Amino acid sequence: MGVSDGHSIFVYKDLGLVSQVFDDSVLNSLRGYAGIGHVRYSTTGSSTWENAQPSFKTGPRRQVAIAHNGNLVNSLELARAIDRSGGDEGGRGTPLRASTDTDLVASHIALADYPDTWDAILEVLPRLQGAFSFTLMDEERVFGARDPWGFRPLCIGRLPHGGFILASETCALDLVGATFVRDVAPGELVELSVNGLRSERFRDAPSAACLFEHVYFARPDSNLMGSNVYASRYRMGQRLAAESPAVADLVVPVPESGVPAAQGFAQHSQIAYGEGFVKNRYVGRTFIQPTQSMRRQGIRMKLNPLKEMIAGKRLVVVEDSIVRANTTVEIIRMLREAGAREVHMRISSAPIRWPCFYGIDMPDRDELVAARLDSLDEVRAHVGADSLAYLSVEGMVEATGIPSDAFCTACFTSGYPVPIPSWELQGKQVLEQLSVGKRGPPR
Repeated sequence: MGVSDGHSIFVYKDLGLVSQVFDDSVLNSLRGYAGIGHVRYSTTGSSTWENAQPSFKTGPRRQVAIAHNGNLVNSLELARAIDRSGGDEGGRGTPLRASTDTDLVASHIALADYPDTWDAILEVLPRLQGAFSFTLMDEERVFGARDPWGFRPLCIGRLPHGGFILASETCALDLVGATFVRDVAPGELVELSVNGLRSERFRDAPSAACLFEHVYFARPDSNLMGSNVYASRYRMGQRLAAESPAVADLVVPVPESGVPAAQGFAQHSQIAYGEGFVKNRYVGRTFIQPTQSMRRQGIRMKLNPLKEMIAGKRLVVVEDSIVRANTTVEIIRMLREAGAREVHMRISSAPIRWPCFYGIDMPDRDELVAARLDSLDEVRAHVGADSLAYLSVEGMVEATGIPSDAFCTACFTSGYPVPIPSWELQGKQVLEQLSVGKRGPPR
């Protein structure tokens, strides 16, 4: 978290869960009238303390802290620009070597030769390519910015006793009693200050909001693009049942993001709905763990099958997606060990065959099971299911109630809205490799 008292910014960050990092003594020390916070899901740079956000930089004219949801595709170009400028913090000669795209943006804004931070941000934003929803702050104000394509969500709320709030999802507004005002528009910069709300559009582009947000990332009690996430996932389950029916005794979800789709599947198919797993609430999402071994270990720690509900039954198991298939393999194995007679997997999204370079940690196509294996039947055999079916891309979009041309579907179709430079294909550690001189793009 970063906070400001109007004169200087103080940033406190560490590795671990929020409840482990921010105890009462830390929270009581964070005094000020403006602040930003972030829980990092690493898509550029390793999971280290240095790369935890908010990123903080001091330049000749300002301090700046920034938190970022998304991923830039021209990070190397931004790094080279810092090198060419001879950039240093406050003229002290400290190299601005970053291993995250966020840190590079903070450096560019801190070094921008404009008296006002608003103008500095407006100078930097048009140079960024890729996905970003930013919350930023200087010593006096909080800013929000969203990329022109609108890949990642960002919304504005009004606090009950005055002031404004920015959040990735509308559910965060509900938790603090704020009233939803509107989404930050794609290509818009907003300023929150004692003078109220200020706004300017800095660039226009065709809409490319991430469809996977509606499938997995967003909380079901949030609204995205005017559509409730829970209702969209429920309709995805209904559409999945219509496209790929199954003969079974029970529909069970993979908790928790698979629950609405499983309920929709059960309603449309008229098959009984039931809970097949007990979830350990103290284990986080295994998909976002940074290594394969951590993901595998987390799956069995997170889910325990209810044998009394499962034994001897034909199951339809509804999951929101299959990415690497670690979770799916373990789930089917556990269900068979618990006595399931048949396991029919139904996935409420299309096969993920292409990497994401816009803020989801799946940049290596070799890790994607639907890309690695040649056919649907090979994927089914790999995960150990009696049958396997995915929802179509058209079914996903239709379930949201939002026009298809509003979405980025690159991970399903390979249609990348923003071109991907070849050096960005080298993975999330590309800036770290550059910083130690192992390799780099042509100058």
